Amino acid sequence: MDMPRILVIANQKGGVGKTTTTINLGTALAAVGEEVLIIDLDPQGNASTGLGIEESVRTLSSYDVLLGNAELRQTPIPTTIPRLSVVPSTLDLLGAELELASMERRAYQLSEAIRRHFIDFQSSKNPGQKYSYILIDCPPSLNLLTINAMAAADAVLVPLQCEFFALEGLSQLLRTVEQVRDTLNAKLTIHGIVLTMFDQRNNLSDQVAQDVRSFMGDKVYKTVIPRNVRMSEAPSYGKPALLYDSKCSGSQAYIRLASEVIRREKALQAA
Repeated sequence: MDMPRILVIANQKGGVGKTTTTINLGTALAAVGEEVLIIDLDPQGNASTGLGIEESVRTLSSYDVLLGNAELRQTPIPTTIPRLSVVPSTLDLLGAELELASMERRAYQLSEAIRRHFIDFQSSKNPGQKYSYILIDCPPSLNLLTINAMAAADAVLVPLQCEFFALEGLSQLLRTVEQVRDTLNAKLTIHGIVLTMFDQRNNLSDQVAQDVRSFMGDKVYKTVIPRNVRMSEAPSYGKPALLYDSKCSGSQAYIRLASEVIRREKALQAA
């Protein structure tokens, strides 16, 4: 059985559109027929909340998967979006790093949980859901939770806010990816960089976009995510922007981003 493609959405800076990208990219992929699982690894749980998952139903979470208290197949919660489920986050994740630190193979806890899930599926032993994409939403720091995500992943998708220090933060993240590739996960690559919170009225946004494209070339997606009020409103209603207002500029941009992601995946398979 084919393993799912595992994409980590990561940036050590907060407020760059990481969770918004995870939720809306996942929704857009599900809308075109992909079976998608989002794993919320951020203790703040914004991806879970933004998909309408109440705290009262988060009886098992990504914390339980990481610490071995539950198998991955036991934890996904279906969302209101067909073909999209989420392994929710809880505040227990705040202490997970300390608990993981004393474990053997502490960087591989998530990777091994995912592998067990698909071995069981293939053997029909305790079968769970088959997914074509797993998207992992990381905390805004390069800690052991993020390292677990990168050790499990095929590639990293980086949301990058169009602001003055964008390239500085990107350089740090690229160094971390290289370290993980050298020591933990030789297959890890940068899937792409998506420019977020782009303000066409602001000359700085244009300058940052040009600088990033000059630095990273075709690793930068053609799609740019604009600043958009409707995108900001959607999480308070427990909905992805694509459900809250599918016609707004932000939603349309994430639909285009999903198309780009799929095209890159097909190109990789053909190579």
